Amino acid sequence: MLKNNQLFSFLLLTCLLFVGATAVHADDSDTHMNYQRGGAIVKPLDPLQPDPTKPVVPVDPTDPAGPPVGTGGSLSLDFASSFQFGNQAISTKDKTYYALAQEYTDFDGTKKKGPNYVQVTDVRGTAAGWELSVKQNGQFQTAEAQELKGAELIFNQGAMISNLSNTYAPSANTTFDLPLDAEINVATANTDKGIGTWLYRFGTNETTGAQAIQLKVPGKSVKYAKKYQTSLTWTLKDVP
Repeated sequence: MLKNNQLFSFLLLTCLLFVGATAVHADDSDTHMNYQRGGAIVKPLDPLQPDPTKPVVPVDPTDPAGPPVGTGGSLSLDFASSFQFGNQAISTKDKTYYALAQEYTDFDGTKKKGPNYVQVTDVRGTAAGWELSVKQNGQFQTAEAQELKGAELIFNQGAMISNLSNTYAPSANTTFDLPLDAEINVATANTDKGIGTWLYRFGTNETTGAQAIQLKVPGKSVKYAKKYQTSLTWTLKDVP
C-alpha cells in the first residue's frame, strides 16, 4: 500500500496591504459618521453559506493544531484549505485522486464538510480591487526527495460566494491546472468588485467539493510506500 499520496498544502503566504482611511459623511446636519478602513483578523466563514456573524473553525488535515491565523489588515487573506488525498495503493496505471472535502465546525458547534476554499477580505474602503494568485512549490516528493514525476494538480468548479450581491463578485477561474514553480492568477477583483469578504470555493457542497480538486498521477511514475507532499503559496495583491 502507498500510505501516502498526500498533499499537504502550505497556506496563506504573501499579502500586500494598504494603509489609510476613507471618510463617508452625512449631509448638512451636525450628525456625522466616518468609516475607517478595517484591519482586524477575519475568521473563516462557512463555505456553504458564508455569514460574517457566524464564523467557523476549519480542520487542517496536515496540522492537528489547526490552520494558521489569517494575515489581518484591511486587505487580507483569511484562510486557505489544505488538501489531503488519502492513502492510495501503488499502481502502474494512470490514476486520478481527489482531495477530501473541507471539514469544519460551524457556529453552532455542528461538525460539517463542504468544499475546499480560499477566503479574501477587502475592507480598505477604496473599492480599488485586488488579485489572487497561486503557485505550486515543486513536485510532490518524499522526505528523501524522491519525486512523484508527472503528478499534476487540477482545480475544478471554482466560483466566488459571499453574503453580498453578485454585483460585486470578483471574476475567477472555474478550472485551472497548476504548473510547477510558476505563479498563476486565478481570481481578479476589478474596481468596485471584491468588496467585503469573498470565498473562492471549489464545488458547491460536500459531494461536489470532494470531486473538485484532482491529483493526476501517471502509471509510469515510480512510487515508494512513503508520504508524498508539496506546498502551495497563495498570494493576494492590492492591484487588479
